[in-house]
Amino acid sequence: MEYCPSPYSYRRRKSRVVRAGGVAIGGENPVRVQSMITCDTMDTAASIQQTLDLVAVGCEIVRITAPTVKDAANLQHIVAGLRERGCNVPIVADIHFKPEAAMEAAKWVEKVRINPGNYADSKKFAVKEYTDSEYEAELGRIRERFAPLAKFCKEHGRAMRIGTNHGSLSDRIMNRYGDTPLGMVESALEFARIAREFDYHEFVFSMKSSNPKVMIEAYRLLVARLAQEGADWNYPIHLGVTEAGDGEDARIKSAIGIGSLLLDGIGDTIRVSLTEDSVHEIPVAKKLVACASGIAPTSPKIEPTPKHDPFTYRRRETLPVTIAGTEIGGEHVMKVLTTPEIYAVLAHKIDQLGDYKPDGVLDRTRNASGIVEVDPEDDAAIAALNASPEPKLVTVRPLSRLTHPTVAFRTLAAKLDERHPILLTEDLCPPETRNPQPDFVDYLLETSATLGSLICDGIGDAVLLTRWDGPGQLLRVSFNLLQAAGARIFKTDYVACPSCGRTLFNLQETTALIKAATSHLKGVKIAIMGCIVNGPGEMADADFGYVGGAPAKINLYVGKKPVKFNIPQAEAVARLVDLIKEHGKWVEPA
Repeated sequence: MEYCPSPYSYRRRKSRVVRAGGVAIGGENPVRVQSMITCDTMDTAASIQQTLDLVAVGCEIVRITAPTVKDAANLQHIVAGLRERGCNVPIVADIHFKPEAAMEAAKWVEKVRINPGNYADSKKFAVKEYTDSEYEAELGRIRERFAPLAKFCKEHGRAMRIGTNHGSLSDRIMNRYGDTPLGMVESALEFARIAREFDYHEFVFSMKSSNPKVMIEAYRLLVARLAQEGADWNYPIHLGVTEAGDGEDARIKSAIGIGSLLLDGIGDTIRVSLTEDSVHEIPVAKKLVACASGIAPTSPKIEPTPKHDPFTYRRRETLPVTIAGTEIGGEHVMKVLTTPEIYAVLAHKIDQLGDYKPDGVLDRTRNASGIVEVDPEDDAAIAALNASPEPKLVTVRPLSRLTHPTVAFRTLAAKLDERHPILLTEDLCPPETRNPQPDFVDYLLETSATLGSLICDGIGDAVLLTRWDGPGQLLRVSFNLLQAAGARIFKTDYVACPSCGRTLFNLQETTALIKAATSHLKGVKIAIMGCIVNGPGEMADADFGYVGGAPAKINLYVGKKPVKFNIPQAEAVARLVDLIKEHGKWVEPA
């Protein structure tokens, strides 16, 4: 199976056009940027104002949650108010659990998002073996629930997103396919096949996860499966990393997932999910689109066959080497290196850097550290490396014709024996051809997309960033990049959903309180979920979970299991700390 024509050259995937009101998604249209308002859907005035605020900063499609039929009916007034103000932005109704709400919402909006994991199923984490006949019977039940919406949308010109979430796969899918990218894809395809029975094709797909590796694999597998199904399965793709959190970490995680797929030509519309005011999502999304659309990587003259499986994560099985007094490769976590120049600036406070202290200093100017720099297209040099008896730390030299990191390091990894560790760097241009430095957010997003895609493909044993003037920022980005890609967990890991009308507490304030109490717990993963839509599923990937169960009431989880119920919100952070202590994960802050 193939997910793109070539992993070495950018070509945007060809998709059909799906129209959401006046906005065309897919085909030759630009990648569309969208977001979601965060207020109560029954607050008509606030919903209108937040939508106008998003449109003012460049949002092209706006999503509004409709958790009940009553909420869905109020979309009529929200849409009418927007149109009266001259705002024609397409509105998407976000539906979970209630087909009746979807049918009501479809009367008033241009697009409906449904989640196959909970549209006609409930999630109880039940373990059951389905026979083929039992599974077919379940599909028949789903068809009965979903067919009316597909027919209505076809008759009334409504678009749809069939949006699978890793955190809310149904028990039926979990028992047949497991908690896997394959299960995510099959969940969506089941609904798509029902829609096609009625000749309804105005839909897009999404495969969201809070884990960039899972998200990348799921989207690749989806695109490959669509190609296998036939040429007329060329539906547009909506990209997103769900529950990315806030701040720099969330931007890095979003860039890894969304940016790497855009660089492979996958994606027709995107949403960056931040636990911040929605207007802050739009500049990030625009910059990610610009990173991909503004780059036409030079491809290798002869494209090698990749060694990695693009649908399953596996780190290259290298042998360890000692460079600058640091063990790199083998079973060691990815290391962060720096240059003598950067180290000299930080030397007076190196002991104050704590977890952001570099693992080693690498002097590349005189090749003093034993690193080998090669041109990925110099087959003789790579053959000599492959013939050497000892493993070497290898990187791409700056004078290479291949100056795009994703292309250059993919080419190197395809040709180099796996036993040789690889050093990733973001700057492959010779000094005289370097572009002016972008602003810091541009640098952060571009570096995260290019190097993050490599790390999620199992390529890389160390990272060396140099293309920004702030030495402390370079080290922080290096470590946070490894954390977001799951390559090196050195601090508390947070999975925090963006707010929406379903949220049962103030996510921004609560996330800040939880971080203040727990940010010293290295390696502990905490999920902060506003409601139960994705909460229970995402708990499976976290050590502990803080989930809105009812207004002003919190449920606490250990893994995917709820253990404390209906805790008053004022007590919930302290009770979360107590729960962490009960399970032996607590240490006192220094």
